[in-house]
Amino acid sequence: MVAAVAAVLFGLALLFQLTGFALSVITAEVLVTAGLLCVALHLAGVGNTVQVRSYRRRR
Repeated sequence: MVAAVAAVLFGLALLFQLTGFALSVITAEVLVTAGLLCVALHLAGVGNTVQVRSYRRRR
């Protein structure tokens, strides 16, 4: 999930860079930094584990 967020941030950064668009605080560099943070979190294992608990009784 975190990797998908990183992909979206990188896509927005590319669009911002190509069009020259920038808001007061949100620039292409800020989006790239946020994307790199998400990639680092993904590689660290945050947000990619699924825990399934089974409440089935064993007989």
